[in-house]
Amino acid sequence: MTAVAISFSEESDPFCLSSVSAARLLVDAPWRRFAVIGDSLSAGTGDPAPGYAALGWADRVADVLRRVRPDLAYLNIGEVGATTARTLATQVERVTEYGPDLLHVPCGANDLFRPEPDFAKIEQALWRLYEAAAGTGAQLTSFTLGSAFVVPRFADWTDRVLRLNALTRRLAAEHDAVLVDMWDHPVNSRPDLLSADRIHFSTSGQAVMATEMVKALAATLDGGRRRPERDEQMNPAELRPPV
Repeated sequence: MTAVAISFSEESDPFCLSSVSAARLLVDAPWRRFAVIGDSLSAGTGDPAPGYAALGWADRVADVLRRVRPDLAYLNIGEVGATTARTLATQVERVTEYGPDLLHVPCGANDLFRPEPDFAKIEQALWRLYEAAAGTGAQLTSFTLGSAFVVPRFADWTDRVLRLNALTRRLAAEHDAVLVDMWDHPVNSRPDLLSADRIHFSTSGQAVMATEMVKALAATLDGGRRRPERDEQMNPAELRPPV
């Protein structure tokens, strides 16, 4: 069956929350220093998509948090192409000095771009990264890779991603990290999801990732009891616009 493109905008996308709805979910958020480390997935790299703001997922989450915490400090030092080893070598010290209370950790996607990935070394490096991140005392977050992310030159790519995602889930559980599992999210089936490089989510996908992260963070605040309300039931005056 051929996939049929369906045009959405941020306002009509069923997988996106409005900024008001998202801020309402995080109205009790305690975080004041949000940091993001890692690779292009962390940085929010992606092509513009019609109908969606040209923002990566992390910038979007920061904007939501600023609506409820106008004094929020935000640092994103994600670097395109960074492996877990490079993140450890060049980013951990800086983010430790920053002192985050909310810290996003990468899942090691760039570690897979090798003829034969050494999963023992990948696991060791990611464990060291999680340990260093947990040492900051921050609430950790991470993503698993989505199934739409495919690299055809590696015939075993799906198996690689499944192994990495399993490792990410285990490390996240061991370190009480908030994990957004994008592997089988319905957005993966959208034919216009990926950027021109066929790797990164476009800004439409970034918007969905941001919504999923907001919902996952909200679940840590109240055990998942809170649910998005309809926008017309909310009072936008209660929430402050991002600075």
